[in-house]
Formats: sequence, structure tokens, C-alpha cells
Amino acid sequence: MAHYEEESFFEKERDRLSRDITSGFEELLGSTNVLNRKLEEVLGMTKEYHTIAALWDSFHQLMRNSGQLDEEDGEQAPGLPGTGGHIVPSAK
Repeated sequence: MAHYEEESFFEKERDRLSRDITSGFEELLGSTNVLNRKLEEVLGMTKEYHTIAALWDSFHQLMRNSGQLDEEDGEQAPGLPGTGGHIVPSAK
């Protein structure tokens, strides 16, 4: 009786598919790790947005208040330099 040592087509195909599946899972794991790192970066950046938002809110308030009337003499308060609303008083 001859001993048949060569793998059958089924066994070769099973091994090839197992290697493909293993490779796919390794790639998926690597991609998941990259995604997790990116999500952590995004979450870290959102904490910085509060500071930036507060800065822009201060700027917005300053710009809004610069165009209001001066309550003491009823004249419009001078604008901020560099905004086009700044009035340089003329010498009389």
C-alpha cells in the first residue's frame, strides 16, 4: 500500500485561504489601531477649540462694542485702528 504524502487540492486551498484570512485580520487590526490614534487626536483637539472659541468670542464682543454710541456725549465711539472705522481727531 503506497503512502500518499502529497497534499490534496482541498488542503492546499484551505491553507491558502487561512493565510489570506490571517493576513486580512492583521491588516484590519493595523487599520483599527490607526483609527484609534486618529480619534484620540481629534478628541485632544476638541479641548483646544474651547480656548479658541473663547478668544473669538472676546474679539466678537470687542468688535460689536466698538460701533456702539458713547453714552456720555451721544457720539459714536471711535472704531478700532485697522478696521476702517478708526477716526483720527483733527487738530482745531
